[in-house]
Amino acid sequence: MSDSASGCTEQRSLVTEAEVEALVRGICFKTGPPRVLGVELEWHVHELRDPRLPATPARLEAAYAALRTLPLASSLTIEPGGQLELSSAPAASLMECVGSVSADLDAVRATLREMDLGISGFGHDPWNPPTRFLREPRYDAMEVYLDRFGPEGRSMMCSSASVQVCIDAGYEEPGPFGHQRRWWLTHQLGAVLLAAFAHSPLAGGRVTGWRSTRQSLWAAMDPGRTTAPELDGDPRGAWARLVLDAPVMCVRADEGPWGVPGAMSFREWTRSDTPPTRADLEYHMTTLFPPVRPRGHLELRMIDAQPGEDGWLVPLAVTTALFEDPEATEVAYRAVKPLAERAGSLRAPRNPLWDAAARSGLTDPELREAAAVCFAAAAEALPRLGASTRVLDAVAEFIDRHVARGRCPADDLLDQLHGKDLPA
Repeated sequence: MSDSASGCTEQRSLVTEAEVEALVRGICFKTGPPRVLGVELEWHVHELRDPRLPATPARLEAAYAALRTLPLASSLTIEPGGQLELSSAPAASLMECVGSVSADLDAVRATLREMDLGISGFGHDPWNPPTRFLREPRYDAMEVYLDRFGPEGRSMMCSSASVQVCIDAGYEEPGPFGHQRRWWLTHQLGAVLLAAFAHSPLAGGRVTGWRSTRQSLWAAMDPGRTTAPELDGDPRGAWARLVLDAPVMCVRADEGPWGVPGAMSFREWTRSDTPPTRADLEYHMTTLFPPVRPRGHLELRMIDAQPGEDGWLVPLAVTTALFEDPEATEVAYRAVKPLAERAGSLRAPRNPLWDAAARSGLTDPELREAAAVCFAAAAEALPRLGASTRVLDAVAEFIDRHVARGRCPADDLLDQLHGKDLPA
């Protein structure tokens, strides 16, 4: 959702179907060193006195004007509903990423606090209806397109927020860090991460029946752009086919509204009398929202925004450990392998495994068991990755409070709604 385009003025370099496939294969899975990681954090901006009160458009305009003056290491962008996003620079280590993003968050929070504003992490706004803040051709066209499939698109655009962890695509050769196995693991372990970090059980102040309402929105939207490709052993080929066969959301224009075509795939566009350019291809790929998106690196998109000032540390640390530490990677692979049978032949997120993760969180026995093994492996690996006491304590607290009890942050929010005491 953070990808944006301010216009489409460009050199007209048209691309053929074969060129598209070659380009996608070349740019979306970049294997080998250097090994870097990153994180993208989305937040809801609200009145400091009450998180249920969203900031007005005028207040948001003033806030973002002030935030743009800060010397941040992360990129600061705005989501369609006014959500704030910080995208870290690529980091060489977990603690480099944590240190850089923490400093940026401190600066952002301090600036907003001076304006009596705050930020909070919910996968979906629990109280307010989706209201669009940005009025840009990209989002006008996106709204028109997604409305064809139902109301979920507007909620996704304006009411959702996430923690997106970005990891390397892996190495060319086979093994724990081989890109084929790594690609497969993201889609099986992704269901465990979704269940453990689910934090969006409410919409409009009411219980939705999902621990992750945010993920339920993705699953209900246009399947051509939100479903993972086939896990057939060739990630590059599978992704190239998905890119070519995905519907075109919009056709950009230098002036005026962007076009919203009928049912036309990108493959069909390349065969038309007015074929797309390479820039059209690059933009098209930003409109694809599968659970894991290859962008040279792998962008894991299934994790809800987390509560508390340091809640975001836990998914970043756990995911990093499970993909970057060889021992933890092997443990995670063995733990989630049985879950693949439950997923069956259906692709994420439209299969029984991902549905259970979004609906039930860690109350699902198989997901709870896998999460317990994976989180324990991550906790053991983090000291080997140089994690600080702050990170280790945050992960340990999350395991004690949630994983060990078969709970996720959504359960805490539901307890608050029903006036129950939270776990000690």
